[in-house]
Amino acid sequence: MNDMTLVTGGAGFVGKHLVAALRAQGEKTRSLDLADAVHVDDIQGSITDESDVARAMDGVSSIFHLAGNAQLWAPDSAVFDTVNRQGTALVAAAARAAGARLVHCSSLTTLVGKKTPVGPSHTDEATRFQPEDMLGPYPRSKLLAEQVIENEVGNGLDAVIALPTEPLGPGDDSLTPPTQMILDFANGKTPAFIDCILNFVPVESLAEGLIAVRDHGRRGERYLLGGENTAMSALLPIIADVSGRPAPKTKMPYWVALMAGAVDTKIVSAISGRSPKAPLTGVRLAGRQVSFSSEKAARELGWRASPMEPALRAMLDWAKEKQLFKPV
Repeated sequence: MNDMTLVTGGAGFVGKHLVAALRAQGEKTRSLDLADAVHVDDIQGSITDESDVARAMDGVSSIFHLAGNAQLWAPDSAVFDTVNRQGTALVAAAARAAGARLVHCSSLTTLVGKKTPVGPSHTDEATRFQPEDMLGPYPRSKLLAEQVIENEVGNGLDAVIALPTEPLGPGDDSLTPPTQMILDFANGKTPAFIDCILNFVPVESLAEGLIAVRDHGRRGERYLLGGENTAMSALLPIIADVSGRPAPKTKMPYWVALMAGAVDTKIVSAISGRSPKAPLTGVRLAGRQVSFSSEKAARELGWRASPMEPALRAMLDWAKEKQLFKPV
């Protein structure tokens, strides 16, 4: 009898919290991750390796597909397509063959495109863009992965798509872009800011939301899992309060940030091979001051995110414990 729940990327930031939540409700879980196995049923392997994916599917009844490259920049942008689209295709085909239900974890970046106005706007999971509308290689790969899932649904796969906003909380050892951004402000590395809108979802709430998508989501549907829409100007005082470092006062015009991001990404990082401080994809996304609505998830799944501020403070306390703060 199939009674195993598979989490690809189970050793990652969101994956660890999801595995803990599933185990807390008595589910037998397996992780497929590049990191060392933690539990006896875990498999160290890659979603881009067909044999690893096949081994991970043994006895599985449901799958949370979280594994992917979640950075906004890479020295070779082809890695986004290899991991996020092609890896998803392998997982989806194997899930269909196994007759398992799949929750595919996508990204809010697929809901923001070139046609999104620079300035305040609103969106939800009903928004649809084409790959050429995306604002960089990462969001393009995530949208293409969504299309892979939807094509497999047409072929019989039982799948639902989750669209988390920016996960927030303790334990982000890989320092995903939202966590790195907050740390840069806390460490005084960012002397100016863009007047953008951020939407953070506490990571423990997100784990609950992903389970709700699996248990109550309608086949083939997309569900946006987000929290509060927060202006950067409201976020910075909280970071300053915990870190003890004054918040930056200088607001950078979008066009200046765009030029700086282009130079940093296309020239400095291209030559040095080091990650840009302000990836061009991130600047483009920030310039679109988009507020996200999760009303569909509330209505159909009975899910709402918990408040953002406790998760932010918990993340900053974790960063202090990990000595990720510079002395003030």
